[in-house]
Amino acid sequence: MTRIGLDARLTAYRAGGTSTYIRALASAIADMHPPEQMTIIQSRRAREPIDPRLPHLTAWTPPHHRLERIALSAELLRARFDVLHSPDFIPPWHGGRRHVITVHDLAFLMYPQQMTADSQRYYNDQIAWAVERADHILAVSSATRDDLIRLLNVRPDKITVQYHGVDPAFYPMDGSELTQGLAGFSLTPGYLLFVGTIGPRKNIEGLCEGYRIARESVADIPPLVIVGEEGWLAERAMTAIHTTPGVVHIPGAPWAAFPAFYSGARALILPAHYEGFGLPALEAMACGTIPIVSDRGSLPEVVDGVGLLVNPDDPQSICDAICRVSAPDTAWLDDQRQAGLRRSAQFTWGRSAQIAMETYRRVVAA
Repeated sequence: MTRIGLDARLTAYRAGGTSTYIRALASAIADMHPPEQMTIIQSRRAREPIDPRLPHLTAWTPPHHRLERIALSAELLRARFDVLHSPDFIPPWHGGRRHVITVHDLAFLMYPQQMTADSQRYYNDQIAWAVERADHILAVSSATRDDLIRLLNVRPDKITVQYHGVDPAFYPMDGSELTQGLAGFSLTPGYLLFVGTIGPRKNIEGLCEGYRIARESVADIPPLVIVGEEGWLAERAMTAIHTTPGVVHIPGAPWAAFPAFYSGARALILPAHYEGFGLPALEAMACGTIPIVSDRGSLPEVVDGVGLLVNPDDPQSICDAICRVSAPDTAWLDDQRQAGLRRSAQFTWGRSAQIAMETYRRVVAA
């Protein structure tokens, strides 16, 4: 029996992003009931198992610690894993006989000015070693795969694209269900929506400027609702949020509220400078919401022609897209919603889990 370890320590420290990927992948693998034995490696800070159907191993080494690669190696010796999967980029020196890593994006190499000094040190000092150390790499999009090849000279045959899935909780809500879901946030359906951690890479300042131009150009532009926590280097973005008329900021919303946020929105706007995948665009389409996304990174790949693409460096481009979705063109809006539902149905965590399991088996057999 193949012994597989999944490093899930990060989930005790952060929500969203990589932690969402870890939780969803673990649950989808548990649903598969494979013959291999997967163990979830959780932090001692974890309050509950990620999935009680899978065995867990408690680790004391915190993620991103300066001695992490050595300390975690020592903790995992007793487990004798055939393959260790490190979803947060950096594997330990010796976590198993084989190592698989997931690379979500290379923003720290492409936009170092948008990262904290600690994050730059952690990832920049180790990513070249990590991709060399790994027996195989899972990239969450073709764009990320191409970045790995271009920036780090990784062999193409060492990379497998593994898209995110969309949780079944994301579906189009309407009627009383939607009204109840939005009631606690004083929102009326028809607003524009941004979802994500607030920081430089998300281009909140450009979004607010494009929205301001739209409000000055066209009457009856809907409110812009920004749902997300303040992240790294967010001071300028927060200033833009607080000083732009018509913008509503909702921090600290529970995950259960997000299907209603998406379903009540006229469009999701994600004009990021760079995304390794862009899960909010996928979740929005699954809820019947039209995506307006940046024309770079993985976002065009995810939406695949649905909605509108914008130049994140051009506020007028963002303005034009806002005006387009705000216009009373019912036929076009309905067509885009249906196209988004069809596109999102192609992404499942079950498929992501299958790709992961095939990768584990392949590297163990090599």
